[in-house]
Amino acid sequence: MKEFTVIKLFRRGFVSLTALAALAMLAAPAASLAQSSPVKNQIVFQVSDGDPQKWGLALNNVKNVQDALGADKVELEIVAYGPGIGMLKAESVVGNRVADTVKSGVKIVACETTMKAQKLVAADMHPAIGYVPAGVVELMKRQQEGYAYIRP
Repeated sequence: MKEFTVIKLFRRGFVSLTALAALAMLAAPAASLAQSSPVKNQIVFQVSDGDPQKWGLALNNVKNVQDALGADKVELEIVAYGPGIGMLKAESVVGNRVADTVKSGVKIVACETTMKAQKLVAADMHPAIGYVPAGVVELMKRQQEGYAYIRP
């Protein structure tokens, strides 16, 4: 079977110059539309260490990403589980920073599996946070959704 390219069709007179121009004009807006729609960056951070310095590092990383890319151009989530759950307790040394981070549009969640294991309830936790059934599963879901994964 012979292959026909646009050039061969044009040479044979099957496609007019006007038709080629119309095709080009239709393709141009679609290409510029794809380039002009902003891609929202998505990042999920894992906090599973009990070290307050690591908690501070995670919160610094989130702030740095917002500053570099613009808070409105990035979806950020922090998932805390295991020893990292201490970051989200009501009396945490980074409690004020957690509140500020949530106010800036970052989703911060605690693993309910860890909470059960440590006999923690919502009243023990920072009031601004959310909850997920399992922190590791949340990380897995986010990665499947295309989120970049960071573990400070």
